[in-house]
Amino acid sequence: MKKIEAIIRKSKFDDVKIALQTIDIQFFTYWDVTGVGKETEGHIYRGAVYQANQIQRTMLSIVVRDHNAQKTVDAIIAAARTGQFGDGKIFVSDIEEVIRIRTGEKGPEALYLKEEEKPLEIK
Repeated sequence: MKKIEAIIRKSKFDDVKIALQTIDIQFFTYWDVTGVGKETEGHIYRGAVYQANQIQRTMLSIVVRDHNAQKTVDAIIAAARTGQFGDGKIFVSDIEEVIRIRTGEKGPEALYLKEEEKPLEIK
């Protein structure tokens, strides 16, 4: 299993979320973060550009089975890339164990609902 952490532009969050849903990644955690980097974002106020020394970003944390790791990374890159400084970073690390609290299941089976457990879709 792999843990994928991505720091992306806040403006690209919706695009990344849609890209992940497209490849059937339905669950991830995210939060707003502030960082300091080489490049800073400029803010325009009444025609004057002001440089900010703190950069607002969104951080995503996703745990996937090994065979889904590369397609998850590729989806994030495709959706988050603008080609400019400040697009973000992706970190991939190994996960040794996952335990589902509700059932005590361990390993990759604890990541997602089994087919028969999936909730009914309401239309």
